[in-house]
Amino acid sequence: MKLKITLFAALCVVPLALAGCSVTGTAPNDAGSASGEKTTIAVVTHGTPGDSFWDVVKSGAEQAGTDLGATVTYQGDGDPVKQSQLIEAAIAAKPDGLIVSMANPDGVKSAVEKAVAAGIPVITINSGLERSLEFGAQTHVGQSEFIAGQGAGEQLKKADLKNVICVIHEAGNSGLEERCRGAADTLGGTVSNVQVDIANLADAQNTIKSKLLADPTIDGVLTLQTGVAVAASQAIDEAKSTAALATFDVSADVTRLILDDKMLFAVDQQPYSQGYLPVMFLTLQKRNGDVVGGGLPVYSGPGFVTKENAAQVARFAKNGTR
Repeated sequence: MKLKITLFAALCVVPLALAGCSVTGTAPNDAGSASGEKTTIAVVTHGTPGDSFWDVVKSGAEQAGTDLGATVTYQGDGDPVKQSQLIEAAIAAKPDGLIVSMANPDGVKSAVEKAVAAGIPVITINSGLERSLEFGAQTHVGQSEFIAGQGAGEQLKKADLKNVICVIHEAGNSGLEERCRGAADTLGGTVSNVQVDIANLADAQNTIKSKLLADPTIDGVLTLQTGVAVAASQAIDEAKSTAALATFDVSADVTRLILDDKMLFAVDQQPYSQGYLPVMFLTLQKRNGDVVGGGLPVYSGPGFVTKENAAQVARFAKNGTR
């Protein structure tokens, strides 16, 4: 099955050093705004502080604010109730635009719809593509998790893998479940989901190791986050397993594993673009009336990082932008 996917070129912009949960990117006289009015964009995700993936999203959003002379605030919480509270607090500040990830769409539905009802343009990112327009968002920036999973399954099939465990690190995250479901759709073998806790990587490593020891026929491990990927690599070594490893998302550790022939590939959804692009879209809407997307998602991936291109991607990963 051939996938027709629109990929954005990497945005090679070195981010500013990050501090706290908000940033004001102000160019002289709010450059780019004909009226001189300030543009304020609120970003509220389900990412937890210190998560390497969401740090890259945050970097992209903040750099866009700096480049465009817009004020960007960033908040994140993995609990949908607390995330909803953060969204409602952002609404009260009356931003010019709101960017939201929806790992648990039903959990944040009411808050997102309140933003739309208040006349605040909403763009969803990363998770929740399937429900984005239903809730009133203008577009979604990210990847189709099911299509990305299908792509991963095809790559695993090419490696002749038959019995793969798919490691889910956030309970209730529909996007992660879609990745595993997509992989199962194209692998032509068995894909079994394994639940771990992203907050306890040592325990995740032990869980993966135990699965490998209990079933020597497992010939593949598919992780869905970079920290879990590193833990899985260590688990494979400790179990003395021959299982191949692949992951979603990219980091310096992941590119190193690929270059060291300890990982087949990484599925790259380009999180920096997921932060940068919606800030740019909403700023254009405020300043020029442009509405991007046409009711369809803007795909930031999936792309695939393999031995052939890992060294190039590693250069950007060191900058914190991949």
